[in-house]
Amino acid sequence: MKMEYPFKSPAQEISRSLGARAGTWLESAKVSMRRARQRNTIKVEPLRAWPTRPSEIAAVCLSRNEVATLPEFLKHYRRLGVTRFIFLDDASTDGTRELLLAENDVDVWTSPVRYVDAKRGKLWREALFNEYGLDRWYLNVDADEFLFYDGCGGHSLFDVVEVLNKSGIKRLPAPMIDIYHSDDGAAVGGDPWKAPHLFDAAGYTAELTKRGISIKGGPRRRIFGEKNELMKYPLIYWDEACSLGVSIHQPLPYTRNFSPIWGALLHFKFFGDYGTKIEAAVADGQHFNGSMHYRAIAEALRKNGKIDFVFEHTTRFQGPNQLRELGLISPIDYQGHRISTKAA
Repeated sequence: MKMEYPFKSPAQEISRSLGARAGTWLESAKVSMRRARQRNTIKVEPLRAWPTRPSEIAAVCLSRNEVATLPEFLKHYRRLGVTRFIFLDDASTDGTRELLLAENDVDVWTSPVRYVDAKRGKLWREALFNEYGLDRWYLNVDADEFLFYDGCGGHSLFDVVEVLNKSGIKRLPAPMIDIYHSDDGAAVGGDPWKAPHLFDAAGYTAELTKRGISIKGGPRRRIFGEKNELMKYPLIYWDEACSLGVSIHQPLPYTRNFSPIWGALLHFKFFGDYGTKIEAAVADGQHFNGSMHYRAIAEALRKNGKIDFVFEHTTRFQGPNQLRELGLISPIDYQGHRISTKAA
């Protein structure tokens, strides 16, 4: 079933029929049983780890040569209230691991298997959730993903969780919004963090499927014709019923994937010297289908020398209020009013 995204109205409601909800329940039960029979475990090993309190919102993150992004990443999520970062470092060689070990609020884990053998990181994440405990909220993100939500300048993740708990909602959907720079902007001061952060404010398609909310579009579809799934669920209550299933974009149980409260993940894939990272990803071969997505980008870079991301709906990022006004995130009522969850 098609839906509008960006939202046309601040009171956007995700409404599904009784039949659609029953279909989601049946699909979730079927895939959950299959996953239970095929449950895989994987070894993760701590380089440094301490117990956490269930009341903490711990951030579970994967890293692979992210030393350029990590200082801003840690700063951003500390501002949002994260007090413990749990990193699985996938054989970084650029000083990422050393940077993480120097931070007092960061636990660092490794694994004897690589990203592709960990089902593109899903098994690592599930192993870490089990290590740190069930029946609690986690932030589940990559090192190049920055979560924004309505009011995040003055409200912490604990405030968001309080709203979700009162409404019986166990996940915060957040599509990835790819960030890029113009050629002139990327050169400001030689520091990409000082450059204007640009993004596509339009050009997305949205659909309600049996397994969750599907969002596609942005520069990867516009430029490369790709059909990447953008929706993720970065703030998630993890309990015995949960699994990352066949895709991190559609966690089980599927019945929890239809929250009317949304954030957005600003995604810094095309950031700084992204050409070097793209070539490294191709050489590493750890991503989906032999890193096919990265191969397409690398080929475009070799052919043209650069990628011109800017088009008529390119917009400069100015903060969460702008994302709400554009309809890319939903309003959040922090005054205690219960949110309708009839779509689930």
